[in-house]
Amino acid sequence: MVALGVAMGIGRFAFTPLLPMMLHDGVVTLAGGSWLATANYVGYLVGALACMALPWVAPRVRQVWHAARLARLGLAATVVLTLGMALPMPAAWPLLRFAAGVASALVFLNVSVWCMVRLVSLGQPALGGLIFCGPGLGIVLSGLSASAMVAWGWPAAAGWAVFGLLSVALCVPIWPVLRGRAAPATPATAAQTPAMAPPGQGVLARSGLTVAYGLAGLGYIVTATFLPVIARAALPAGSPWPDLFWPLFGAGVAIGAALTTRTPAAWDRRWLLLGAYAMQAAAIALSLVWPGTAGFALGSLLLGLPFTAITFYALQEARRVWPAAGDSFPGLLTAAYGVGQIVGPPMVAWMLRHTITPSQGFIYGLAVAAAALVVGAGLYAAMVWRWPLRAR
Repeated sequence: MVALGVAMGIGRFAFTPLLPMMLHDGVVTLAGGSWLATANYVGYLVGALACMALPWVAPRVRQVWHAARLARLGLAATVVLTLGMALPMPAAWPLLRFAAGVASALVFLNVSVWCMVRLVSLGQPALGGLIFCGPGLGIVLSGLSASAMVAWGWPAAAGWAVFGLLSVALCVPIWPVLRGRAAPATPATAAQTPAMAPPGQGVLARSGLTVAYGLAGLGYIVTATFLPVIARAALPAGSPWPDLFWPLFGAGVAIGAALTTRTPAAWDRRWLLLGAYAMQAAAIALSLVWPGTAGFALGSLLLGLPFTAITFYALQEARRVWPAAGDSFPGLLTAAYGVGQIVGPPMVAWMLRHTITPSQGFIYGLAVAAAALVVGAGLYAAMVWRWPLRAR
């Protein structure tokens, strides 16, 4: 949980609450911020592809650089790269954000695999959902910290330095825990997980899951990148609320991840994913039709609730539809998610250039994001209809 909080909540998403501070300091433009976000998402895609390909391209290297060791490497890189963003070298920032994306993918995929396999070996697979509270708690911590920095008039560079030091403090206690190989699950234990139902394990089912998961990346990323900026444009000047919507989103992420541990194993994960996509689409629509404090607050919470639950259920579904793929298919899903994320910020940057006002550009971007989630939900509905699971 702590590792994902560092890699995702700080290494990736601290950029969201710090972007308004960087805009205020005049060190980046809104279009420049979009491209910095894109560089990070491209790095995330590259990291996911590397994790997917490593067992096939270099199996001996994978034996040495197992999941825990790669996760440690990613955490150490996250600390260094976050501190690097505090340096007055804007020409290097795209490279730093790209490398931070690679590091976050290394941590996310390898910690998830390492921890979930350990839990399955211990006969507690349902507790795997708790590790996905980490990104939400990291977002809450970074968001509230950034809000305090804004109130105190700190520059963005100080924010990056604080988050880098905070990452160090969080990594120290977990460093001796995150070590060793994940023990393989025994056949008897693995049979207790919801990964044994045979329907829908062909190429079409795998392709549908991959495309639908990629659409989730596009669906959330516009709001996740620009939420404080969008809120500032919509609310009266001087309102304290724009800095609080992002921590509220993080609180929803943590709550939703915790709730996944209560999901019965027999429930079809495709139905759960369909509902999660619909909730995120409704959250985005809410911010469009009710662009006030209450609308943004409720929309932020609803957008966050299914955020990591989508990842948890998609990883479970991936193991059901392709159990022999090991870590490669989850890596492919993460890569598809990364592609969806990459599309979002440049799309918004293009819309901002071709609309009369920034608010209009953001409205179009949010509408496309909500539509992507609706299409993803439709894909899950089609898969449920085409490959219904037998009652168990």
